[in-house]
Amino acid sequence: MSQTASIFPLMFLRPSWTSLQLPLGRLSRSRPVIMPLKAKIQHPNFSSQARKMSDIPKEQPADDPDDVVFNSIYGVRTIELNRPRKLNSLNASMARKIIPRLKEWENSELAQMIIIAGNGDRAFCAGGDVAALAKQNSSPEGIEASKAYFQLEYQLDHLIATYPKPYIAYMDGITMGGGVGLSVHAPFRIATERTVFGMPETSIGFFPDVGGSFFLPRLEGYIGTYLALTSAQLKGVQAYWTGVATHYIHSSALSSLTARLGELVFKDYDSQEQRWQSIDNTIEEFSSGVPYNEPALFKGAMREAVDRCFRYNTVEEILNALRKETKENTDGSLREWAETTISTINEKSPTSLKVALRQMRIGKAWDIANTFQREYSIAGKFMAHPDFVNGVSAKLIHKPASKPTWDPPTLEEVKDADIGALFREEGERMKLLSDALPYREYPHGNLALPREEEVEKVVKDESREWKRNKEFMRVFTKGRGGKAGVKEKVEDVLARRCSVERDGRLVWKQPSMA
Repeated sequence: MSQTASIFPLMFLRPSWTSLQLPLGRLSRSRPVIMPLKAKIQHPNFSSQARKMSDIPKEQPADDPDDVVFNSIYGVRTIELNRPRKLNSLNASMARKIIPRLKEWENSELAQMIIIAGNGDRAFCAGGDVAALAKQNSSPEGIEASKAYFQLEYQLDHLIATYPKPYIAYMDGITMGGGVGLSVHAPFRIATERTVFGMPETSIGFFPDVGGSFFLPRLEGYIGTYLALTSAQLKGVQAYWTGVATHYIHSSALSSLTARLGELVFKDYDSQEQRWQSIDNTIEEFSSGVPYNEPALFKGAMREAVDRCFRYNTVEEILNALRKETKENTDGSLREWAETTISTINEKSPTSLKVALRQMRIGKAWDIANTFQREYSIAGKFMAHPDFVNGVSAKLIHKPASKPTWDPPTLEEVKDADIGALFREEGERMKLLSDALPYREYPHGNLALPREEEVEKVVKDESREWKRNKEFMRVFTKGRGGKAGVKEKVEDVLARRCSVERDGRLVWKQPSMA
């Protein structure tokens, strides 16, 4: 059986919306007449939609008609990335299909939630098709075409990040680069045992884009900085422990989950939070817990080492901190980790490293709209930078892969003025396709495992004195509906960040950076 059949069991044909017969009784709608979807986004009463109709991309004659497949399962609308031989890498043709369909569903009375997945058992989406971009960047016209692609991609990513209806991403398999943009800003991000998450941009002479300036700095501590500079991968449940994913279930359950989500019916007056909670509860029905033999990577001494080394504001200082770990840390495994991390960073594009680190520091102040507009400006300038073509050619185009030649070749030769120029906005800002109010923190953060600041807030609550007991833990387990891994996550935070007084009271302490 194909992966398409296993995840989206009804997805064998590409139905036309005029002939699709939906079971209206299952949707509990009382209105006798419902405006057709395409008519609705063209109707002048929908002013914001009508105003942006000219901005919505349209398919082009050369586009592959089958690189994305759409379907309906009662109130669920499904998007399947359908380039399995290319690991479902995102291209402009796919973006031109997905954007208009999301705009249709946004105003549909029948569409209640969106699920996106990839065809095949290897990848959700392995990234954007950067090899095609590098090949065309040899001419000014090619560079402009690459910029047009990034505009499409970032408009799509922003649309997903601000989508008013529940959006669920099955991060089953390789989820990197462009695939991260299609998933990581969603309220529901489901990892499986096959998930391989990564932001490999510094390895190819680019920068962590697709909203990396937003989500990476907002991971706990300096984990995001570590991932951005090293291109380290998070496999399976590690994406869940880190907060990249909101849920962890086995890949074999995805088909049943899809069918179960199709049975959900929301009341017209249900708030967004109520709908999210209903979906959250449904996903948790299919959780078999976290693997007992795969504890969180970033916990205990490892988490402390990451924060200790990656808290600095220059790459040179980070490398010095890692060198200190190799000499002074008494834990042999952490000394080995530091040595490996130094070697890894030294392989990356020096320009990319410095850009990525600046993103991690200033991106904390950007809102979600500003993030994609600023990244579009940076991406356009990278298309004319030699590191992008050299990196992609060496790593992805030439066979066998080789070591890229970076320009400049060392961190010391990268000038601060050149990095500043890459961040300087010039010309008009990229147009966005969503009028949603921009946010500075994800509005759906409580759907993932508890964050460290949540634990801190409870511990510091002056209205009562907490002790490390079942009552304290119940605050989080009850608030998360029994979500797997909550107890382990909270216990790690307490072990690292709290001291226990003689009477058993918990006291929050500052982290040790020695």
